[in-house]
Amino acid sequence: MVYSKRLKAGVGAVRSALLGIGLDRQDDRFAEHGDHETAADAPLVLVACSGGRDSMALAALAGTVCPTLGVRCGAVIVDHGMQDGSADVARAAAARCRALDLDPVTVRRVAVADDGRGAEAAARDARYAALCDAARGTGATAVLLAHTRDDQAETVLLGLLRSAGVDALAGMPATFLRDGVRFARPLLDLTRDDTTGVCEDLGLVWWDDPTNGDGDHAAAVSSLPLRSRIRHELIPFMAQFTGGDITTHLADGARLMQRDKDYLDRQADTAAASARLDPNGDMLRLSATALAGHHAAIRLRVIAHALAGADIAATAKQVEAIDRLAVDWHGQGPVSLPRGYSAFRQKHVIRVCQDGGHANRRRSE
Repeated sequence: MVYSKRLKAGVGAVRSALLGIGLDRQDDRFAEHGDHETAADAPLVLVACSGGRDSMALAALAGTVCPTLGVRCGAVIVDHGMQDGSADVARAAAARCRALDLDPVTVRRVAVADDGRGAEAAARDARYAALCDAARGTGATAVLLAHTRDDQAETVLLGLLRSAGVDALAGMPATFLRDGVRFARPLLDLTRDDTTGVCEDLGLVWWDDPTNGDGDHAAAVSSLPLRSRIRHELIPFMAQFTGGDITTHLADGARLMQRDKDYLDRQADTAAASARLDPNGDMLRLSATALAGHHAAIRLRVIAHALAGADIAATAKQVEAIDRLAVDWHGQGPVSLPRGYSAFRQKHVIRVCQDGGHANRRRSE
């Protein structure tokens, strides 16, 4: 088969991503021409596949690259059960992955419970939990996600609309760990047009999620989720307004900003080692004195990471209010946090616990 330019780019991107997470040729014979049998105990990577054009392209590309390295390739399809016919879509995606010789291919159905943060966030958490469970159950080395350059640009804009700062500008990292599972995004330098072209080159059928606003059965733009409205309204407007490739501009900026974020994260991890105290029955305790000795950029990151580690999804304003407990302490009251938690200062300690436990623990201490 003669590879098109976009197929070559996709193969190269997946190969580079696998090398980046330590998956090189498993044996010298895989450098030779011809087909070579992959060992049954060879490393396994899983493709998270929705059946859409991006993930079908990734499944095909990974299914092409992995055998040349002696690496096994499988797929996980997560059925969120949030749309009519979702089980049929999941089964069809699984069948297409099996037709690409991916193995194992599994379908995971999840229950999405909105906890007040919105259905999209709840679905994302449920999806990642299912992917992590599948990876641990199969002993997979990594899970591959099919986010493209377009997704990266949308993520940056979504982050700026919902929050701000370095993390929003940094977008999505190329690799990350979640619950002990390694994830990689090989297609961040490819566009949605590229993945569509890969599917067309290979004769692959894909499913268009109507909530993405793509395909013949797309919902009206005004009824789409915010990310999809950014895709179909905001980015085209910005491209027309600037007269340039705004998607590439945002994605390239995110890659540069990711370096700054990585550095700040490392500095925050070092600072957290001295700031975190024995919780002694609380959800979290931080030394106000230790925090105050650091720059605000580090303090805020330490607080945000500590809250996230305790599964408390605090806003930027709440993190800043806790920071003031460390550096601008004048007897202010507790900072209210999600899920019935709050943070308050007692002497030189910032304590985070559920509201009903504050008074009791004050008396006991």
